[in-house]
Amino acid sequence: MTSRHDHFPRADAARRLAMRRAVAHVEAAWRAADTAPDGLLAAIAALADAPADVAIACLLPWLSDTDWLCGRLDAALALLAADPFARPPLRMVGGGDGGPGGLVLADCGAIRLTLQLRPFTANGVAPGNAVFVPGRAAIHVLDGGGAELRAHIVAVSAAEEAGGFTAQGAAQCLTQPSRPLRTGETLILDTARQSFTLHGTGRDILYLELTVQPPSRLPIRGYDIASGRLTHVSASRRDSSFRQTALTLLRKLGRTDAAPLFVAETASEDFAARWNAMRELVALDPAAALPHLGAMAATDPHPEVRAAAAATHALFSLPSGETGREGGGGPGPCTSPAPSTPKSSGKQAPRAKGPVTCPA
Repeated sequence: MTSRHDHFPRADAARRLAMRRAVAHVEAAWRAADTAPDGLLAAIAALADAPADVAIACLLPWLSDTDWLCGRLDAALALLAADPFARPPLRMVGGGDGGPGGLVLADCGAIRLTLQLRPFTANGVAPGNAVFVPGRAAIHVLDGGGAELRAHIVAVSAAEEAGGFTAQGAAQCLTQPSRPLRTGETLILDTARQSFTLHGTGRDILYLELTVQPPSRLPIRGYDIASGRLTHVSASRRDSSFRQTALTLLRKLGRTDAAPLFVAETASEDFAARWNAMRELVALDPAAALPHLGAMAATDPHPEVRAAAAATHALFSLPSGETGREGGGGPGPCTSPAPSTPKSSGKQAPRAKGPVTCPA
């Protein structure tokens, strides 16, 4: 099967140069508009140190008056009309496999503005989970698509926000009755405590999403909507999330020579990131992980991290044949759940393969 990429004008240097020049011209015009005193990036930069709710309030006019956005979309479409192989200077997010996605319109520090599209094919079945991310958000609905909105609320204490969150002490998620999503409405959310899900529409849903997510010691939390129970916890800081992804990749590649990177992440300020790094290290190289696992069990400041590390460390201390694992004893892969995960899947992590030579 052929694709549009098979027709890309690789041999037509003049055409490709014309495309690059046209895109560069549009990008320069947008950058100049954004950085002007009354521009979007200038407005965001002025709020870099402002509280999240203040930043949301000050940037709301950029959501309600969308003339600037219409102008940008028109310019992007003009580039494509001139040459279908042009690439407008708009960064895409999501959208894989026909799912929800969008365009990043501004991204500076903790503040991001995106144009989000939820295709009708993704809205047929009501979501089963609600996710809470520390920060604030404003959602301006450009086209509600006839969707139903369900609001979800969870209580968070000041102690939990300060780093004392535990799965055992987590409040249940409460879900309100569904209501119609109205075109033109703006939702203002404390996203650490408020979330929403959309369902039940035969049309696409389009909205602007403004988020302010400064570094937080409170993790991202996922809840089962039906039961209200906590089901998942992960690091909320962007840098921690990126490092977790990198460590998972290194573990899958069997890069035992990268063990110091895993050890360094076990000292992260984020308790979820610390435990994730330790689990990955145990799966990568149990022998290298053992002393660090013992130190974590004894000294980690988070009680659930200490408990999980101690339970995992105990597996290494049992005589051969007494670990309870199929096939006998000896050091095995980490089967302990994350400290903030109420239930474990019960599946053992696969044994790491031998070191893989870096293709680079």
